[in-house]
Amino acid sequence: MPRDIPVGNGELLVTFDHLYRVRDLYYPHVGAPNHTAGHIQRLGVWVDGKFVWMEDADWKRELRYKSDSLVTDVRLTHKDLGLELTFNDVVDFEAPVLLRKVTAHNLLGHAREVRLFFHIDFSIDGTPVGDTACYDPATAGVLIYKERTYFLFNACDMTKCGIDQWSIGTKRVGGAEGTWRDAEDGLLGRNAISQGSVDATVGIHLQLPANGEGTAHTWIACGQRHGDVEALNRRILEETPEKTMARTEAYWRLWCRKENLNTSCLPEPVSDLFYRSQLIVRTQIDKGGAILAANDSDITHFAGDHYSYCWMRDGALVAHSLIESGQSELSRKFFRFAAECISKKHYFLHKYTPTGALASSWHPWILDGQNVLPIQQDETALVLWALRRHYERFLDVEFIKPLYEKLVTRPADWMLSYRDHSGLPQPSWDLWEERRGVHTFTAAATVGALDAAAAFARDFGEPDRAVRYKEGADRMRGAINRHMYHPELGRFARLAQPQEDGTYHLDMTHDSANYALFAFGCFDARDERVVQEMKALFERLWIKTDVGGCARYERDYYHQIEREDIDAIPGNPWIICTLWHAMHRIETADTVAELRNAIPLLEWVVNRAEASGVLAEQFDPRTGEPISVSPLTWSHATFVSTCVSYLRKHEQLMRPTSANHAQKSN
Repeated sequence: MPRDIPVGNGELLVTFDHLYRVRDLYYPHVGAPNHTAGHIQRLGVWVDGKFVWMEDADWKRELRYKSDSLVTDVRLTHKDLGLELTFNDVVDFEAPVLLRKVTAHNLLGHAREVRLFFHIDFSIDGTPVGDTACYDPATAGVLIYKERTYFLFNACDMTKCGIDQWSIGTKRVGGAEGTWRDAEDGLLGRNAISQGSVDATVGIHLQLPANGEGTAHTWIACGQRHGDVEALNRRILEETPEKTMARTEAYWRLWCRKENLNTSCLPEPVSDLFYRSQLIVRTQIDKGGAILAANDSDITHFAGDHYSYCWMRDGALVAHSLIESGQSELSRKFFRFAAECISKKHYFLHKYTPTGALASSWHPWILDGQNVLPIQQDETALVLWALRRHYERFLDVEFIKPLYEKLVTRPADWMLSYRDHSGLPQPSWDLWEERRGVHTFTAAATVGALDAAAAFARDFGEPDRAVRYKEGADRMRGAINRHMYHPELGRFARLAQPQEDGTYHLDMTHDSANYALFAFGCFDARDERVVQEMKALFERLWIKTDVGGCARYERDYYHQIEREDIDAIPGNPWIICTLWHAMHRIETADTVAELRNAIPLLEWVVNRAEASGVLAEQFDPRTGEPISVSPLTWSHATFVSTCVSYLRKHEQLMRPTSANHAQKSN
């Protein structure tokens, strides 16, 4: 189920589902822990003796953000109730506080009282064991806490501060459903305290004149001590919730527009999603530098685990989008985080938690009785490659200095040592984390990393090292040509399996990951073999339904929808795989007209986005409905990188025209 409107600040992340219900609340790190454990935080309305929850089918919903901000703009209309609700939600840009403004519009010609009910179903630190919920008379709010994690729910309306009513009790124990049931008659029981598996429901009352409106603000302050949330509550009251929200909205508008890029050559919907994607990416980045793949707890029902981890490959490619869009402080934090995570043997393992601990994995340490490295080598390679892109963009020598050995020379030396007799990388797991062998993607990424290491070594006055790294990169290029290209088919293999006689068995399955041949500088995008490879991938992997888009590879089984008509539907369409073709079109364009061939693929992405701008990982090839996690950070980051590439190429192609025009004018 999509998380339509995430809001966050790097310390607190809150996600809403497509019915506008809070589903995940992460604090004090993006991705960990999830204090809702994925349980629904209900929102209900009582008016004229009638009660409805937000999941009621008669609600008409519009879930969007305010332009260029991380402030939501949600409109909810219920004709039978004669009521329209407008919500604005935001996490303060510098403090762990979720603020929500609700404006209730009375659509009827007589005055009415509207009661709003907010259900709080927390499982602090991921478990309800030992939680306490109580009414706090000092703040007139509800406090929920356990050990070193505290949450304070409070509110203000047009006439007073403090909540109007509350219910505190037991959930999912002894047959108890939870206090949300207590709200359905419009009145709450006001129990003062409960401990264990507890929840709370809070009521806010608004008096609406005929055809008029009323406004209230609510907030959840987060802290590690009772005094922390009291202080945040006091700050909000002194500053006023309205000013706090306005200040945060202004900050995000400044943040995403600071580079002053000229996007006029892009269609307006593409330009809008470019800025929206930057903001959504920002919500998925922890204050400590970890870049989380996705924060959507629904995936646990399918996989038994979640995506709230930092894969270094995803992180490096997302960091590259941050570099391209000028967000240097965030990319620096990621590389510092990576330097703390890298193993003493100078490579990255599968994935990491937001705090840098080794995360869950399915890569074995032993196969067929032999010890193997449980790694995806491209993860190590791409961090080095992205670090070089950061340096070339910002030239911050002082930042690179302490990372030079950890993220450049030692990993590069390891990559040189982890090669086979032909100069290719030894077997590791592919970027899809499904197959072990020698992959074209991995080899191309490693070439890009060794080229980057050579450039760093030259800059740092180590010519001998630079020569070794460059020779290693060139030898690997040659090995890709000799061993991974099939001349009869005119295509590159996705995977080469080493044989006992020193040869390789080639897996010629069409795989979108082969875009790496040009993406990291292994070969020129105009190389005829690369051109033919990208053409073959597009023809074979394009989804031949009204949905369109490119699949990962032939017969992709992950969340597979179509199992029969594989020729028409080789897999589900992915955002990243479709955009890789846009990247190639941009790289090979020699005229503005040729460059515009990338626009339909960018527009395809826009058409797949939710109304809020959120992009999923993949989509149903027949209905276009989002599948798997949403938003996927990698999807948004790839859109950002592709748009920046387009803007730069457009500027480059327009320069001669401008010069000729100037000469003619003279």
